[in-house]
This record gives sequence, structure tokens and C-alpha cells, in this order.
Amino acid sequence: MEEPLEFQPQPQRVDCVGALVYDEQHRLLVIQRANEPGRGLWSLPGGRVEPGEDDSTAVAREVAEETGLTVEVGELVGEVERDAPNGRLFVIRDYQAEPVAGTLTAGDDALDARFVSREEFENLPTTTLLASTLAQWNALPG
Repeated sequence: MEEPLEFQPQPQRVDCVGALVYDEQHRLLVIQRANEPGRGLWSLPGGRVEPGEDDSTAVAREVAEETGLTVEVGELVGEVERDAPNGRLFVIRDYQAEPVAGTLTAGDDALDARFVSREEFENLPTTTLLASTLAQWNALPG
């Protein structure tokens, strides 16, 4: 007799965005997370897409909130999924973004914000799979 298939509910998907922002030396903009998940770890600036926002608006808002920089949002670089609290799933779409104004300063969700070289990036404690994902996308700094 066959075992009945158990129904596995799909996790609630939470739309998120991130930004790949480089300076003139092709250093990558990273932030040190102030909140969970990943408090204290380094990541790309980004966060949840708010109701009524498109991805481009969300990217620009999150970068401004976390780094003080105004960006022009470009092409989609890639998408990843990460487990989130309470059985949810973060669906994160990362976009190229060009800094156009502002002064780099850590904002509300960031303990620190800076542009880093490849060597500096490789020595930072980063969020899960960030380095390998950026390498896969050929998007590492330097």
C-alpha cells in the first residue's frame, strides 16, 4: 500500500531587493547589519519591498536609508532565496545601482557602511552565501 503524500504548505514568500553599488575603483558598497537576520554580518544594502513599491523604488529607498546615498537603479543581476524566520522565504532580487548623490553614512538598519576592495571583502564576516553568490554572478569587487 502506498504511503499518502503529505501536504507541505509552501512558505510565505517575502519580496526583497538588494543593490550592487560600485565606486570608481570598483569597490563594492556593503553594510554591517544592525538587525536580525545576520546582525553584525556584512551584506549588500537592501531589504523588503513595501506594499505598492516596485523593485526600483524599493532599491533606491533601501540604499538611501542604509547608506545615505542616492542611486540610479539599473539591471537585475540575479535572484536568490533564503530561509526567513517563521517558516517564510526571502526572495531577494539584486540590482546594479549607480551612486549619483549623497554622503556615505550608516543609516537606520546599518551599524556601518563602506566601499570595500576584493581583499577587504574577503576578510569581512558576510551573510550566508553572499561571497559565493557574488562570485557566481561575476560581481565581486575589484
